[in-house]
Amino acid sequence: MNLKSLGWNCELEEIFNQEKQLNWLPGRVSLEHKRMYRILTEEGELLAEITGKMRFQADGREDYPAVGDWVMVSPRISEGKATIHGILPRFSKFSRKVAGLTIDEQIVATNVNTVFLVNALNQDFNVRRIERYLLLAWESGANPVIVLTKADVCHDIEEKINLVEGVAFGVPIHVTSVKNLVGLEALLTYFEEGQTVALLGSSGAGKSTLTNYLLGEEKQVVQDIRDEDGKGRHTTTHRELVKVPTGGIIIDTPGMRELQLWEADSGMSQSFSDVEDLAEQCYFRDCQHNNEPKCAVRDAIATGTLEEERYLSYLKLQKELAYLERKTDKKAQMAEKEKWKKIAGDRTRVHRK
Repeated sequence: MNLKSLGWNCELEEIFNQEKQLNWLPGRVSLEHKRMYRILTEEGELLAEITGKMRFQADGREDYPAVGDWVMVSPRISEGKATIHGILPRFSKFSRKVAGLTIDEQIVATNVNTVFLVNALNQDFNVRRIERYLLLAWESGANPVIVLTKADVCHDIEEKINLVEGVAFGVPIHVTSVKNLVGLEALLTYFEEGQTVALLGSSGAGKSTLTNYLLGEEKQVVQDIRDEDGKGRHTTTHRELVKVPTGGIIIDTPGMRELQLWEADSGMSQSFSDVEDLAEQCYFRDCQHNNEPKCAVRDAIATGTLEEERYLSYLKLQKELAYLERKTDKKAQMAEKEKWKKIAGDRTRVHRK
């Protein structure tokens, strides 16, 4: 297997050569399932697991391999297996908070060049959801591209495009229909050799249909969506990295009913640059944008320059990030405390021996 076609480059080669030991190979994670990993290498596809040392030293999810990662493995070719010894540096990482109340990171995909934010032009179309996806896409380090699918069922395409343009400044927008073969050729330009594209979106958005078209085969099963709300069931059940026959790599992901933020400090500035630029124009530096005089934000809302719904969405996302930061800080403090308790306990046991 040609590693260059999977995204291998000179920078990764240099880092690998500094770290590698005898018989180690580089490989890319194409699939993860219950701490087992499918790795693509020059020697073919190998089933791998991490070393006990990696597991012991891991402080969180970020220290485990994820789909898209480049890893260093010692292969057992005759068995079709390998052991993962380390993860090479990531240039991008798309993460979200795991669903529910648990404060943990879920890494959706890594080392992605372009993120297709897939949204259907049916009843499930939601601008506020697009804002969330854009926020995390900018934070990931990958380039976002908005793909509006199912144009064949939409009668107000221009209106929806205008709504998206109002929240996605400078982001490419592609209107597509696999059924009518509309707008698909433009998507192929993102799939050059070594380039990785991840598809993200809610269930029923059309990611699997799009994946099948790009791969030229029925790789993913496509399920019907509900007529009443345009929502679908999960078609893709796991994240998987697959080579596109015409060049490039695609990562299809399960639909996300719940997209909770993880980290989005820089992403906020890029996604809501219009709101933050207005805030800079307020007369008072500490303006809270409530009833203060000469507030540029409130003036923009009053004149229709800024939609109030977008500003409320901005506030909601800020509060969510602040809450997450408080929770993660508390969790980090508890983890640090447990770490030193364990070290103290180990020292006591050694002393007694």
